[in-house]
Amino acid sequence: MASSTRRAGAATAGPATSGGATSGAASSGQGAAAAGLPASVTIIVGEEELLVERAVSASVTLAAAAGGPGLADGDNDGAATGAGVHNVAAAGLTVGELTGLTAPSLFGGGCVVVIRSAQDAGKDLSAELVKLTRSPAPEVFLIVTHAGGVKNKALLADLVSAGARRVDCPSIKRFGERMDFLRGEFRHAGRKADDGGLRALLDAVGTDLRDLAAACSQLSADTTGVINQAAVARYYQGRAEATGFSVADKACEGNLADALEQLRWALATGTSPVLISSALAQGLRTLGLVGSVGRGLSPNSLAAELGMPPWRIDKARQQLTGWTSEGLAKAHAAVAEADVQVKGEGASAGYALERAVSTIVACRARPASS
Repeated sequence: MASSTRRAGAATAGPATSGGATSGAASSGQGAAAAGLPASVTIIVGEEELLVERAVSASVTLAAAAGGPGLADGDNDGAATGAGVHNVAAAGLTVGELTGLTAPSLFGGGCVVVIRSAQDAGKDLSAELVKLTRSPAPEVFLIVTHAGGVKNKALLADLVSAGARRVDCPSIKRFGERMDFLRGEFRHAGRKADDGGLRALLDAVGTDLRDLAAACSQLSADTTGVINQAAVARYYQGRAEATGFSVADKACEGNLADALEQLRWALATGTSPVLISSALAQGLRTLGLVGSVGRGLSPNSLAAELGMPPWRIDKARQQLTGWTSEGLAKAHAAVAEADVQVKGEGASAGYALERAVSTIVACRARPASS
């Protein structure tokens, strides 16, 4: 069985719904998958949860369609959920249990076994998976996920060498990658958004792919025309105006009154205190990163190195006025303390965040030692 590799990236991210199938993951450049047939063993590699789930769903659906009527039942998302589809974790799974799952049924038909987190598989299970890949049983389909790190990395190489089809789901971390992901979501829905609309959506929703995919789906269904900044602002209203990031921006700029107003509005409209705390920390980290490289290079030349868009570097440079390294360190400590309070050790998350915002503004106004 010839092996093949497929990258499940943002451009082929599939339906703009949380947990939807990855359209690109269901096809392959070589072997059986190129002819519309599923591979006996598929290894899905990556830590990006949404993309991994989409790739798993697409692979299960393709295998189920080839495995007989017992596998063809689907849930509301279209994923196969018949009696012959098994989801198991690699940690603690024994060779005997895997043999039982892949044994032929008395009633005929195939089976699909999804083995999660193969990096946690023991030595015996890893060897059995490689053996099954080299000599696949008829109508038995294995779909294996692996985080892709160094843990049990040898299993990845052995499975691919034995003939498994590999689907890569790389993490989406950089600003440009998130913009591409959003474009792919809207393209799949038959819609188009301009760059201003995409930036506004990132500001309103954040960076979690599931939230972004759901937002793209909602905007695609509920708006008309090109999705621009105004459309996003109208749709999200208070959320687009008062988020953890808007609180962080005002605090880093030293505007205490506006920062507290944004904080109270964000909490009142349901923004999680944990997200606000995270945004405060991210805002301070951005100031530290941009401040560390000086002003000799243009934002465009720094964008790739710092992993942020040029406009954010410009904004951080403006916000850096009045900040010292000592002040940033003290502000970081205040946010870390607030984060502990927010996550359960304090009586009032709102009060803890107000104290953190006030401290950030004070740290900007004077050196930490004063």
